[in-house]
Amino acid sequence: MAITIGALDAASAYGRSIRGTGSPGGAEYTNGAGEGAKTSFGDMVSGMVSHTAGVLGKAERASIKQVAGKGDLIDVVTAIGAAETALDTMIAVRDRVVSAYGEIMRMQI
Repeated sequence: MAITIGALDAASAYGRSIRGTGSPGGAEYTNGAGEGAKTSFGDMVSGMVSHTAGVLGKAERASIKQVAGKGDLIDVVTAIGAAETALDTMIAVRDRVVSAYGEIMRMQI
């Protein structure tokens, strides 16, 4: 089952991350500067990458616990679903950035 993330979903996630209101997975992308601080695009991307890495690590740890017989299958499925969503979002943002860069490079100066 593939999850398709459209441009509207990516733009909405970007807007939520700038406002600090959270993400679909329940985590917030913040730069640690506090409430009302301006977040640059680079800070937002860095936060998304570290968030995605954390979620993927959590899914991996849950899977290892399940294989060892100490974990719950529901926790594994939930963690993998969250990891898939985070990774799909990160890929959608990457694709949009690459597309925007290509458009900028084609502009005549």
